[in-house]
Amino acid sequence: MAQRLYALGRWAARRRGRVLAVWVLLLAVAVGLGTTLHGKLSTEFTVPGIESQEAQDLLKEKFPEAAGGTARVVFEAPKGEKLTGAKEQRAIGATLKEVAHIPGVLQVADPAKTGTVSKDRTIAYADAVFGKPAQEVPQSAKDKLDDALDTARHAGLKAELGGTVSAPPVEVGGPAEIIGVVVAFVVLALTLGSLLAAGLPLLTALIGVGVGVMTVEFLSRFIEMTNTATILALMIGLAVGIDYALFLVSRHREQLADPDEDVHDSIGRATATAGSAVTFAGITVIIALAALASAGIPFLTVMGLAAAGTVLVAVLVALTLVPALLGFLGERLRPKAKPAGDTDGATGKAGRRRAPGAWGLAWGRLMTRFPIPVLVVCVVGMLALAVPAKSLRLGLPSNETQPTASTQHKSYELLQKGFGPGFNATLLLAVDGTKVPAQEREGIVKQVAATVQKDPDVATLAPPNTNKDGTLTVLGIVPKSGPDDQRTTDLVHRLRDEATEPVDRAGGTAYVAGQTAAGIDVSAKLSGALPLFIAIIVILALLLLMIAFRSLLVPLKAVLGFLLSIAASLGAVVWVFQYGHLDGVFQVAAAAPVVSFLPVLLIGVLFGLAMDYEVFLVSRMREHYHHHRDARAAVEHGVERSGRVVTAAALIMASVFGGFIFNHDPIIKSIGFALTIGVLLDAFVVRLTVVPAVLALLGRHAWALPRWLDKAVPNVDIEGDSLPPRPGAGSTKE
Repeated sequence: MAQRLYALGRWAARRRGRVLAVWVLLLAVAVGLGTTLHGKLSTEFTVPGIESQEAQDLLKEKFPEAAGGTARVVFEAPKGEKLTGAKEQRAIGATLKEVAHIPGVLQVADPAKTGTVSKDRTIAYADAVFGKPAQEVPQSAKDKLDDALDTARHAGLKAELGGTVSAPPVEVGGPAEIIGVVVAFVVLALTLGSLLAAGLPLLTALIGVGVGVMTVEFLSRFIEMTNTATILALMIGLAVGIDYALFLVSRHREQLADPDEDVHDSIGRATATAGSAVTFAGITVIIALAALASAGIPFLTVMGLAAAGTVLVAVLVALTLVPALLGFLGERLRPKAKPAGDTDGATGKAGRRRAPGAWGLAWGRLMTRFPIPVLVVCVVGMLALAVPAKSLRLGLPSNETQPTASTQHKSYELLQKGFGPGFNATLLLAVDGTKVPAQEREGIVKQVAATVQKDPDVATLAPPNTNKDGTLTVLGIVPKSGPDDQRTTDLVHRLRDEATEPVDRAGGTAYVAGQTAAGIDVSAKLSGALPLFIAIIVILALLLLMIAFRSLLVPLKAVLGFLLSIAASLGAVVWVFQYGHLDGVFQVAAAAPVVSFLPVLLIGVLFGLAMDYEVFLVSRMREHYHHHRDARAAVEHGVERSGRVVTAAALIMASVFGGFIFNHDPIIKSIGFALTIGVLLDAFVVRLTVVPAVLALLGRHAWALPRWLDKAVPNVDIEGDSLPPRPGAGSTKE
């Protein structure tokens, strides 16, 4: 592999104009297609095969009025007043009249007629039902809904908007995300010691992300995907794009420190060695993200494939565009000559000189000198962080988790205040009597209603609502507990076991559905998929790392370290988002269960990134051991040569992901936090601390491979042994 990448790097440097032109053309085409022919991104997380989704599909088919998007307008009277006053009634009537005239609205319920008014007459709500599913309601209609609320607000009422139609759009590119990119540039500049060199990884990463994300936008025209898919592709593509370019540029400048090094040969060698690590790391990330398909959940599969495609583009950019731009910059990237006796131009106190990688060498020696205390402290600390993960609860975000200043969060609080915590957890019980004799349907529905009313955790049962042909009846159930309460989950399971029994006996089918039930179903589906997904990830890591490092113990150590990182990261996520600690710092609106697909997503993404650092760090150790056969020196050399770059890469990833923590969307916020804390823990605690300590204890055994297996495993040569000898001094001619 090294020989082919060496040839590719030299070819890209020589044909730099053509390579750059191809990438610029690809970017222009992708942007053109993505901005003009993109599809509509969904905010719904549909999962075929679960009961709540089957019920939703049935409602769309047989009872479309009950399946359409709903905008819930919530009113609160001024302090000391009631909504029954003449002034308040006029304001509510005028507001609802405006809502009724919005294109797409089929009907609007009047609180005075439907009785949707709180007992103290201070809070009421009205549902506006659309003829289309929530994700198909145009933004223009949503804007008119917001405008309609002004009528009530001008009359002194508080008016807020909830319901499925009111979900806010996901937006990126705010100050926090921009600050993250700026921090990444500062880290690059400090690491590479050159503003020119620092700008190159940012430029290539932006080109790669532009091609990848815009292609995903275009494909959304043909494939249903959530808006989270494009955000994840942006996050992962930008982070790995910067890191992959950083590894090549850093290796190139390290080689150019030798004044006799030929520029084009250095580009080829950097592409062959650092490029081999990038290729292995990129393949690992791609396969890990693609493995999300094993969960059997379409929206998660699309998210994984979208992000994997963007990572593939980042790898191709690193192996072709980066060498081409290095060729353009030529001698300008060669480090300046140092004064005699000063290897890097940095002078400490009392005339002491610091060689390149001195801090990394000192850290590596500390790890190899005290491996057992280091391991004890790190493992105990990580396990302590992981403790909250034992209480992990999964769910889908409700309006409670929207920003506290948003109308969605305010409407949630008003409904809870006026009608109790269970009102925001309303369940739907759909009775399909198609195969039941017409004369028996009403009696069966009454039996179901009687069973539901007897349940101690049911607060209210709404009157049954039947479709035109009488084959499908829907009952609204308000629990006594909120949507994130364990009692509500238990109620859903109990209703499915007990309340649906009369329908089953009569030959019909009954479903417990609604947004709360959907969250419970999705969480259960994902929890069941986790063991298979983790097994795929672990086997993948063992195979790839065994091929890369020709070792059994190195892959085993890498997998155990990865599992430690995952446990600690999930513990931190639970502590912040589920327990509610530091909610003010991270602008978390409410403590709630963790987003149901976050653990699977975190495992897939963090596995790929963890293997990035493993490959970049351990490949230098393997390279040194391969040539010198000194296990301890190899560990110290690897940390010396790669420690600074891995540190910079982790800080860059964390700064990019960290910018998304302050996104208003609760899903993006939690994903950003999970990836940020996961990258920092894995890079600094596991890869730069635990890994050197473990390898120091293993010694030469770390690099051993049984003879029979050694013959079977292909030699990919990430050390660059097959490369031609270095040319003589100086020529940079083509």
